[in-house]
Parts: sequence; structure tokens; C-alpha cells
Amino acid sequence: MRANPLTHVGEAALASPGRRRLLAGAAGLGGWVMLRPAAAADGDLAAAVAAYAGEATVRPGKVKLDIAQLVDNGNVVPLTVTVDSPMTASDHVKAIAVFNEKNPQREIAKFALGPRSGKASISTRIRLATTQKLVAVAQLSDGSFWSHTVDVIVTLAACIEGEA
Repeated sequence: MRANPLTHVGEAALASPGRRRLLAGAAGLGGWVMLRPAAAADGDLAAAVAAYAGEATVRPGKVKLDIAQLVDNGNVVPLTVTVDSPMTASDHVKAIAVFNEKNPQREIAKFALGPRSGKASISTRIRLATTQKLVAVAQLSDGSFWSHTVDVIVTLAACIEGEA
């Protein structure tokens, strides 16, 4: 009777250098994925907005971030962003992004729009870690960036990493 090669693996195969490298690489990748959100928490809100806009100046105006200024529960917070734009082929909103100050990741969401969107408005629900600033940034078809900043007070926090 022959042994099934798929169910019987010799000790030499388990200790092979290739298998050790594969397991070490997988463990390292898993550690990187687990540490990535914590590293993102060290970022700065202004730096995240600047990275999104590139070299362009982000000016206040044209954007309205509609969110309650006092939130009882940070687990589900509705928000709406509207931009003053005619949404024509020559003058429209290309993108809207929302950033936060204290969540583990600074960028909450990005939305792509175009003249066929009808109106420059997005609505969603987010989680907020704690009391913080939120910034909505809109990129217009002429390459300009516009923003609106809101301070939100959260009484029951959500998604806090490393705090007990």
C-alpha cells in the first residue's frame, strides 16, 4: 500500500527554506496590514487635504457640509455635501472628498461626479471617533478646489483605536 503524497508530508518538507520564507513573508504582511490604520492616525488633517488637492489652493466657499453639530452617537452620523454649481458640460463638479481630524484614517470618502450627475450633492452615513473637525472639498472642472469645515461634538464615540 502506497502512502498518499497529499496527506503525508515529511518533516524535511515542513522545514524547507522556501516554506519558511513564505511563512515569514505572510506574517510580515499581516503585521503591516494590522499596523497600517494606526500609522494613518498620526497624519494631519491639513496634510490630507493638501495631498488631495495637490499643488492647488483650497479656498473656502461654494461647498456646504451639512452635518449635526452635536451628535449623540458617533456610530451612524448622516452627512450631506452640496456644491454651488450649474453642473453643465463646461462648469461642473468633478469630485467631492470628505476628511476628518481624529478618525484612524483621515479620508472618509471620495465621490466622482460629472455634468450628467444633475446636481452636485452627495449623502452618506459615517462613523466618528470623537469630537473633531470635518472638511468637505470639491474639485471643479476648472481645476479649482473649494471647501467647508465643520466642528462636530460627539457624545458617544465610535471607532477609537487603542483607547479603553
